[in-house]
Parts: sequence; C-alpha cells; structure tokens
Amino acid sequence: MSFVDFVRSLRPEQRLAWLVALAADALQIFAFPLFAEGGVSPADSALDLIVAVILIRLLGWNWAFLPSLAVELIPGADLFPTWTAAVWFVTRKRVKEGEVEILPPGPAPAPRR
Repeated sequence: MSFVDFVRSLRPEQRLAWLVALAADALQIFAFPLFAEGGVSPADSALDLIVAVILIRLLGWNWAFLPSLAVELIPGADLFPTWTAAVWFVTRKRVKEGEVEILPPGPAPAPRR
C-alpha cells in the first residue's frame, strides 16, 4: 500500500488527527527553545494535554495515548514524535493473509494487487 492509498483510506477525522499529531510533534521538535525547561515549560505541558484531548475526541480512547502523554511530560523526551507514533498505531489497518476484510456498505473497491 502506497502512502497515497493509505491517506485515501483514512476517514476525515483520522486525517485531522494525523495533522494535529504531526503539527504538535513538529512544534515541539523544531520550536524546542520555546518549550525548554524554565518559565515556558507549562506551555509544553498544556500543548500535550490539548493534543491528547483533541486526539481522544477525534479517534476515541486508545491505550496508545497513555504512554504518549506520559513520555511527553518527561523533559527532553518530547524530541521523539510520540503523538505521531500513537496516531499511526491507532489508525493503521492490519489485514492478515486469509483474514476476511469487512468492508463498509457501498460500491465494491478495486481489487488489491
């Protein structure tokens, strides 16, 4: 499955969750001096709590969000894109060989190659 196929297979709320997670991780990684330890550090924690609430509202509760939030609250550990990893874990689709894939109602999709 290519990246374009993956993005097309997502529901609108999943796409928005990806956007929120990528934006939050990019902000924390590239704007790290703003969120360094010190007086501005509460802004980093507030960003993480807001992102957690938004992702739970968009995707529903998933256990993948709990370790992501815990790691984000550790100073310096937010340099790893944990929100993006959590959203990937929640939105990935695993269909194993021989497993029946349940499709939504509507026209049949093109066969996989």
